[in-house]
Amino acid sequence: MAKTIQEFLEICVKEDASDLHITTYIPPRVRVHGVLKSIDHPPLTPSETKQLVYSVLTDRQKKHFEEKLELDFSFGIKDLGRFRANVFMQKGAVAGAFRRFLPSMWSFAQLGIPQRVAQLCYLPRGLVLFTGPTGCGKSTSIACMIDHINHERAVHIVTIEDPIEYYFVPKKSIINQRELFVDTLSYANALRSVLREDPDVVFVGEMRDYETVEACLRVAETGHLTFSTLHTNSAAESISRIIDIFPSQYQSQVRIMLSMSLEGVLTQALLPRADGKGRVLVMEVLIPNSAIRNLIRENKIHQIYSTMQMGQEKFGMQTFNQSLANLYFKRLITLETAMSVTSFPEELTDIIQRREGLRGSSGNASLNSARK
Repeated sequence: MAKTIQEFLEICVKEDASDLHITTYIPPRVRVHGVLKSIDHPPLTPSETKQLVYSVLTDRQKKHFEEKLELDFSFGIKDLGRFRANVFMQKGAVAGAFRRFLPSMWSFAQLGIPQRVAQLCYLPRGLVLFTGPTGCGKSTSIACMIDHINHERAVHIVTIEDPIEYYFVPKKSIINQRELFVDTLSYANALRSVLREDPDVVFVGEMRDYETVEACLRVAETGHLTFSTLHTNSAAESISRIIDIFPSQYQSQVRIMLSMSLEGVLTQALLPRADGKGRVLVMEVLIPNSAIRNLIRENKIHQIYSTMQMGQEKFGMQTFNQSLANLYFKRLITLETAMSVTSFPEELTDIIQRREGLRGSSGNASLNSARK
């Protein structure tokens, strides 16, 4: 007989796993520090996976799932924590992926978020984007920002999420959290009404379509600090993605809007620590200065990267490679790990060589070996 979903989630917590995967004909698996591991359990049958998933669904959620064949939701278990779930059908059977949230809010230092990024919490207006692949910690980083604002500023925060991931207890701020299909029918509907709700800070779970992107830009442009996420792998790619989602006849206007309202693009990833004890945050930081705003306006997005390279000390910017190099010099990641994820290995090699003052063949040999 299969364990209960709570028992599997208890294993997830005990193993310090980020995710639990339930599907048919294999044992459940957990993702620990980015690596999938099987739980010591017999393979699950279709009836068992359905029972496991349905045990955490409300009647309303069951009906929605049976109509749409997929469902996003979040739930909590006393003394265990909160989880986000995506349940779906595969080969005619029920399957699910369950993500575990941090049991308590971490500080910027604990998460590895640079101080310059933390300062964005005090902006009165503008658009701040957290980007990166699924599972890179975007939701946790934004939750940390919102929690900091909640403790430091007397403002009205409205979040629009699918589903709600972290629940906040109002401190200095008022916080209203709206969940898709529970409190609103769509991101677009919620964003149309949010301007009439007297917000100071707005968080939109994901800029996933034209309507949502357009509405986010409008909210940021009208004097509100706006946070959202994108599934992009660099700051420049994020800017291009936003512009390209609009019809060509509107792109010039969008570039102008973005050049004025964008206040930060933070692209992040989680990498295995050198000591094998968990993962560490690597973050590319774009803080638009006058030069970058001009590049956006003039459609010279390809030049943004080189401007970021030169803006590290004065503006607190850093490229992905500069972040990798910093982690390597702090001995938080290995050289092999850094080289395995960089898109520009020659540039990273050059950064490391210049900072280490390597000139000899032995240094070059070790770096070249890591690049292979």
